[in-house]
Amino acid sequence: MTTELYPRERVAQVQEATAAAGLGAVLLTPGPDLRYVTGYDALALERLTCLVVPAAGDPFLVVPRLELPAAAESPAGGLGLELVPWDETDDPYALVAGRLPAGIGSVGVADRMWASMVLRFRDAMPGAEQVAAGRVLGRLRVRKSAAEVAALREAGAAIDRVHARVPDLLKPGRTEREVGRDIADLIIAEGHSAVDFVIVGSGPNGANPHAELSDRVIGEGEPVVVDIGGTMPSGYCSDSTRNYCVGAPPADYRAYYEVLLAAQEASCAAVRPGVTPEAVDAAGRDAIAAAGYGEYFVHRTGHGIGLETHEEPYIVAGNLEPLEPGMAFSIEPGIYPGAHGARIEDIVVCTEDGCERLNTTPRDLVIIT
Repeated sequence: MTTELYPRERVAQVQEATAAAGLGAVLLTPGPDLRYVTGYDALALERLTCLVVPAAGDPFLVVPRLELPAAAESPAGGLGLELVPWDETDDPYALVAGRLPAGIGSVGVADRMWASMVLRFRDAMPGAEQVAAGRVLGRLRVRKSAAEVAALREAGAAIDRVHARVPDLLKPGRTEREVGRDIADLIIAEGHSAVDFVIVGSGPNGANPHAELSDRVIGEGEPVVVDIGGTMPSGYCSDSTRNYCVGAPPADYRAYYEVLLAAQEASCAAVRPGVTPEAVDAAGRDAIAAAGYGEYFVHRTGHGIGLETHEEPYIVAGNLEPLEPGMAFSIEPGIYPGAHGARIEDIVVCTEDGCERLNTTPRDLVIIT
C-alpha cells in the first residue's frame, strides 16, 4: 500500500472506476470525496469548486478565480490537473457541461454535494442521469492505505491522551457542560484541528447514546459516558468512548458493565477478512442478549471512519459485504437501561489475520475517588 496520504494515482483510479461503473463523468465538490482524491480541503462556498473526472479524457478542477491560489497551493496543485478558473459573471455549471462530451448519458455527483448545485448541474446537462458518486468512490475509500491507517492511528492516540486526562475533570458538583468545554479544549491541545463532538452523559443522560451537553450537575456515585472525537490536520478523524464513575458505582451498573466489556471484546475478536459486518455485530449483541440486556442495546455495533466520522462500512445486521484488510470502523456496543448507561468504543482496522485496535486506553470502568 502507498505511503502517501493523498497519492497522485487516485485521480486515475477514480477515472477507471467511473468508466467501470458506466458513468460519463464524476463531479466532486468540496467535501470528503474531493479531499480523498486530491488532498484539497476546499472551502464549501456558494461559488462552485468542482473536480471533473470524465470516463475518458483529461480530468480538470474548476475553481472560482479568487480561490485559484489556494487550489494551486494545495496538494491538488501538484497532481498535474488543469485548474480552470471562472469569474463572477461566468456560469461555472455551463462551463463544466461545455467541456464534457455532448449528450453525456450519466454523471455521478458527490454524495455531499449541495442540493442547489445538483439542480444547477441538472439544468446544465438536461439529458444526463444523475447518480450518487458514492458508487464510484465508496469502494476506493472503504479500504484504507497504510498512510491512512497511520493517520487514523495518530488520531486514535490523540483522543486517547484526552481520555487519560478526563478523570481530573469529573468532580461532583460540576455540570456536563463545564466538563465538556474542558474536554473540547483538550481535544485541540492534543493535536486535533477541530472538535467534532463531545458527549458527557451523566446518570440518566448516559442512557441516551447521543446526549447533548447540559447543565445537569454530576452527582456522587453517578456513572458518566464520555464519547469524544475530532478531526486531525490530516483530515482523518478520531472517535472513542470510555466510562467513568464519580465514586462507587451502583451494583446493577457494575453487573451490566462486565457484560458490556465482554461483548465489546467478542466483537473485536470476530473481526478478520471474510467475516461479515453482520457477524461482528452479532458476536457482541448475542452476548448482551444472553445476559438479559438485549432490549437495552438500541443501535448498530459500529460505523466506518476516515475523512468522515461516519462512513462505510457499517457494522450492523443485514450488511453482508465481507470485511477486507484496510477497512477501519468502530466497535461500540452499548447497554442503556434508563437510570444510567454505558458504551465502550474503539476504532479498529481489519488486518490480514484479525484486527488492530487504534485506541489503547483501558476499557475497564474508571472509578474516580
